[in-house]
Amino acid sequence: MTVPTGRRERKKAATRQKIADTALRLFLEHGYDAVGIRDVAAEADVAVTTLFSHFASKEALVFEQDENFEQRLTLAVTGRAPHEPVIPALRREIQAMVRHCMADSAAPIWHMIDASPALREYEESMRLRHAESLATAIAADPDLSQTTTACRAIARFAIDAFSLARETADPQAAVDEIFHMIEAAWNATKPPHDAPGTVSST
Repeated sequence: MTVPTGRRERKKAATRQKIADTALRLFLEHGYDAVGIRDVAAEADVAVTTLFSHFASKEALVFEQDENFEQRLTLAVTGRAPHEPVIPALRREIQAMVRHCMADSAAPIWHMIDASPALREYEESMRLRHAESLATAIAADPDLSQTTTACRAIARFAIDAFSLARETADPQAAVDEIFHMIEAAWNATKPPHDAPGTVSST
């Protein structure tokens, strides 16, 4: 995510982070359902309207890295080195996201998410949105001659790899295993004239 450079942008970013940190602390201390938006705003010493200017919903307070993760995923495609295969680039980014989200300090947050139907529903809608953004980035790459369906399918598989890995005892190994299958599926959808030049991600 772009680092704010201007004073106003830095102040907005600091306020947003303060609200998110306050919300997460209250949710973990008292339970997600027991804490309301007004409670968060009061504890963070901001107006409710200010809170909603940064976060569209109560659920969004828990997933404050949502936009950052979406940008990172698309940048893995658009910002990769020239001629670098797209699947290994995506695998590296998913691995990094898994490391970030599976840190010991994140365990209570995931327990809270798993216990809340509202948060699970929000997470699912977030994953679908990330997959669509990723599919758009893949489809727009002139070096990747794939159909729209193939781009959407591969993007969905890549996003789901994160969720599947999170449920395993060894998330990093799970990402590697899943991406071997993703790469095989990607190569299988390439036009025949592209297939011989396939570069392995291993």
